[in-house]
Amino acid sequence: MPELDPFAGLAAVLGAASVQVDPHRQARKGVPEVVFAAGKAPRLTLAAVRELLDRQPSGRVLVSRASAEVVDLLRSELEPDQATVMAAPDGGTVLIARLDAQSLVETGGVVGLLTAGASDAPAADEAAWVAREMGCRLVRADDVGVAGLHRLEGPLHMLREHGADVVIVAAGMDGALPSVVSGLVDLPVIGLPTSVGYGLGGGGVAALLSMLQTCAPGLVVVNIDNGVGAGATAALIANRLAAARQR
Repeated sequence: MPELDPFAGLAAVLGAASVQVDPHRQARKGVPEVVFAAGKAPRLTLAAVRELLDRQPSGRVLVSRASAEVVDLLRSELEPDQATVMAAPDGGTVLIARLDAQSLVETGGVVGLLTAGASDAPAADEAAWVAREMGCRLVRADDVGVAGLHRLEGPLHMLREHGADVVIVAAGMDGALPSVVSGLVDLPVIGLPTSVGYGLGGGGVAALLSMLQTCAPGLVVVNIDNGVGAGATAALIANRLAAARQR
């Protein structure tokens, strides 16, 4: 049975489109429009992607929180004639590029990215793909959380060697890693709490509260699993610093 849109009649009366995309956001804001797929019917996500592919100058579209059904639909509808569809390892973040899409232009900004555990990867991938689409180079190390603090020494050296401008630290459970990192580096640190944890305080709540209560200066925090927000903010910082270096 076909899906019924309860607002179809109202939209027809008001002349309202089912989706209204912002194809010029990157030119205006420096951050690309990202289609949030969670909670949307798969074909509504497809409609938003198609409109952005047609109207967005870069010919590149990011989708976040895509289910396997959405990824399959995008591939079946858009490949191979219109675009290529690339998904992150967990499938949640997707990049769709028109066949004539512009290549990414590197800005010179460098974003560091650390994860406390492998379970934090989906949110971290979301942040990484957004920052990369904004022209930044990523310096990343995974599974370096406080349960084995010795693992952090190498990644901190790596951040310095590669000249990171800012670092995103993704952590669930007790959310301690961003505070530790912020106490050791002279960089802005963006805490990305993830919905990883047990029982009371699980689902990212304990991680979020721990990061908000940090005593380490230079740490700011986005909402639980908000990889888009973390990646966009980090890239804005890195790109501003890169532009200053090039003057």
